[in-house]
Amino acid sequence: MGIHFNVWIVLLSFVLAATVTYSALNLISQVSRSTGKIRRLWLISGACVLGCGIWAIHYVGIMANRFPAEVNYYPGRSIISLLVGVLFCYLAFRITSVPQLKIWNLVVGGILLGSGFSAMHYIGMSSMKIATRIHYDIWIQAVAVILVLVSSYIGLLMFQKFKECAGFQRWKLYSALFIGFSVTGLHYTSVKACHFEYNNLPGSKPFFVETDVILLMAFSLAALLMLAVSAGAVFLDRHVLERMAYQDPLTELPNRHGLERYFKDEFFESRSGAVFIVDLDRFKSINDTLGHDIGDMLLQEVAVRLIRSVGDKGKIFRLGGDEFLIALPDCTLEGAQEEAGHIMHELKEFYRIQGNELYVTASVGISMTPMHGTDRSALMKAADTALYTSKDSGKNKCSVFDQEVNRHQLRRMSLEKDLRKALARSEFMVVYQPKWDSYMNVTVGLEALLRWRHPEHGIISPAEFIPIAEETGLIVPITYWMLHDVCSQNRFWHKEEIANVPVSINMSARMFEDGSLYDVVAEALTCAELEPRFLELEITESIAMHNMKETVAQLSRLRLLGVRVSLDDFGTGFSSLGNLDEIPVNTLKIDQVFIRNSKMHSKKAIISNIIAIATHLNMEVVAEGVETPEQIELLKSLGCRVMQGYYYGRPMPVHELGEWFIANTAAS
Repeated sequence: MGIHFNVWIVLLSFVLAATVTYSALNLISQVSRSTGKIRRLWLISGACVLGCGIWAIHYVGIMANRFPAEVNYYPGRSIISLLVGVLFCYLAFRITSVPQLKIWNLVVGGILLGSGFSAMHYIGMSSMKIATRIHYDIWIQAVAVILVLVSSYIGLLMFQKFKECAGFQRWKLYSALFIGFSVTGLHYTSVKACHFEYNNLPGSKPFFVETDVILLMAFSLAALLMLAVSAGAVFLDRHVLERMAYQDPLTELPNRHGLERYFKDEFFESRSGAVFIVDLDRFKSINDTLGHDIGDMLLQEVAVRLIRSVGDKGKIFRLGGDEFLIALPDCTLEGAQEEAGHIMHELKEFYRIQGNELYVTASVGISMTPMHGTDRSALMKAADTALYTSKDSGKNKCSVFDQEVNRHQLRRMSLEKDLRKALARSEFMVVYQPKWDSYMNVTVGLEALLRWRHPEHGIISPAEFIPIAEETGLIVPITYWMLHDVCSQNRFWHKEEIANVPVSINMSARMFEDGSLYDVVAEALTCAELEPRFLELEITESIAMHNMKETVAQLSRLRLLGVRVSLDDFGTGFSSLGNLDEIPVNTLKIDQVFIRNSKMHSKKAIISNIIAIATHLNMEVVAEGVETPEQIELLKSLGCRVMQGYYYGRPMPVHELGEWFIANTAAS
């Protein structure tokens, strides 16, 4: 016997199938923008909505049939069909929601989705209690299953057209209609191709049993419940999760995630634009002195002022800490500089926060598109480089990205990376410059100077790599190595009777920080078996004045050991003459800036006074940067006898210095 369909219920089941599919795909659209547990939550939600919805529609479809017998169901099989459908939907969505989608992902996903629909259908059919036997036409059933597999693949293929779109999209609608049609088509084709064999059934007139209406309402409500879950999830995403993901909770400005979305969707629609990175100066001191609560309130007030200043001209984001980014589409370079000045003026006005009157300034870095980049990353990098320039030049300034400055910073970063490996790779070398007694015409000392033989760039100037070593702290292990190397080399010269003079080494302020300088120097002298009087440590005035009490204590211990101490670049630092007699030094070194301009009467007077001061304090004097006979005659007339400079000898490596000693008959 055949069966008949209620056309209105058939149409209802198709509409419900398409609607449920659209809702599920709407949830799955969130997956590409999520990670971790949130990603799995969207996958599970989409699978549950689609699986449960299609399951309910399957039973609605059964209600559309007019059977000549009463129909009931096995609850266990019905639940199994539900779980199978949800599981296969989850697997299909998971395998097709990967970042790098390949064709095999779509094929396997289509097979899983179609298999899940088919398994749900046939398990659902087996859950029917009916006084008849059901015979399936294998070929028609096979064609129906193949069609649903192909339809599922095509539906997932169309899904890729909109997988990153969270709102309405026509491809999403097309895919939902296609999958809905395939699901309802499978059901009604399969049922229509079934043959029902009735035994002992009086009459053959088809009829509905009374429970059909109740079941129809129950399954329809289940489908509507799925839609409600979908709508609730989308509402939660729009109003709660999205706000948490894309908005900074402190300032209520868009955060880094919102920044990425803005640049991807909106910023580059204009032909030109500007990107500002704004960083507050001295913000850390406010946090440290007044507490983080006051600091947070200050950031909130800064955000309000930025919004008021920028208005509708652009978009403001908080990058983190006290750093903000401002994007101004349709902006020229002149307009950007003018706007930056306006922002800086607005931010430096005083803030009154909980009775505290605060003053902060801001540094700004600017990059322009397309001049400095055509993507978010390049523009932010350029603006950050410009910000660094503003900070480095005194803060409270605005700088536009400059390619030359960028090249300098890139080289600095590269050198810093290589500097960390240079000591282990034995790339450092020591050169020596003589100190000459112009009265006796003999060498009375040497200054050891560090050089870096870079494998790619050749000899790197100390003026370039020493500041990097100072900033990173690498100067400490480098100085340890240099102490041992210089002491060993000096001891070798003594043994070979090549030279018998003290060698000076420049000290960094970093060497005085942990109080271990005495032990380090004593160890180097012991290992080399060198007498302490043949080692001299050169310090600058800024080192002497920094934490003066501790520095003087360490130098005094070294003086008692027998190590000599000289004050380098005297006259150019920050020391006070009132403290000079308290610093335990043997020698004052006159900076070359005075020697170079010694023809000037003022510089000549300064040189004369330095020599007089050293004489009265029983200190020796060394003049640096001596290059001409005129400078030598002037210094000798003023009472300075020991000189150092290119006139007497350039900094030389060890093998050249030995020849120099012989040529100049160095005296021991």
